[in-house]
Amino acid sequence: METIEVFKYLQEQIHTTIIATNDENGLPVTCAIDLMDYDENGLYFLTAKGKNFYKRLITNGYLSLTGIKGENTMSCVAVSVHGSVKEIGFERLQRLLDKNSYMYEIYPTEQARSALTVFCLYAGGGEFFDLSKKPIERFSFSFGGNIMQPNGYVITDKCIGCGKCLSVCPQNCIILDKQATIMEVNCLHCGNCMQICPSKAVARK
Repeated sequence: METIEVFKYLQEQIHTTIIATNDENGLPVTCAIDLMDYDENGLYFLTAKGKNFYKRLITNGYLSLTGIKGENTMSCVAVSVHGSVKEIGFERLQRLLDKNSYMYEIYPTEQARSALTVFCLYAGGGEFFDLSKKPIERFSFSFGGNIMQPNGYVITDKCIGCGKCLSVCPQNCIILDKQATIMEVNCLHCGNCMQICPSKAVARK
C-alpha cells in the first residue's frame, strides 16, 4: 500500500482520530480531530483559532495521531502517524467544508466560520497495523521527505539455525532455511525471538 492510499484510508474509512500534542509544560494532551482531506502533500484538518489545540499546534508544530477501524480488537485496523504541521489558513477551507458538510451545522454562519483555519500534516511517518488478518500485517511509511526509521527485529549471520525462535513466535512469522529470517510484515515486535536465541543473533533494527 502506497502512502497516498494510507492517507485515503485514514480520511475516508477512519476519519475521526485521536491527536496528541504537548502543552506549555511539555505534557501530552489528546483530542479527537477529524481528518477532512488528503493529497500527495499530506493530511488536512481544521480547528478554531481560539482553541488551546490551535495554540499547541502553532507553538510546537508537531503532532501524533492514531485512528482505529473495527468492531473489536481482533477485527481492527490501526493507523498511526506523526509529523510536522503547518497552518495554511483559508487556502483550503472551502474545500474542507464542502467535503465535510456536517461542519456547516457546527459553524452555521459565515461569521462563525471565520474562526476556522486549516492545518496540513506535511512531513513525517507512521505505521499501518492490521489485526484482522492471520497472521497480522503491518508496515511503516514516511512522507514529505522524511526518512523511514528502522523498526522491529532482524536475524543476523550469527544465526546457527537451531530453530528455537520459531517455537516462541506468536505469529509464526519466522522461516528457517539454514538461517532464520523474520517476515517483517507479519511481526508483532514482541521480542520473544531475541530473548530465546542462544547465539544472540537477533538484533533490534
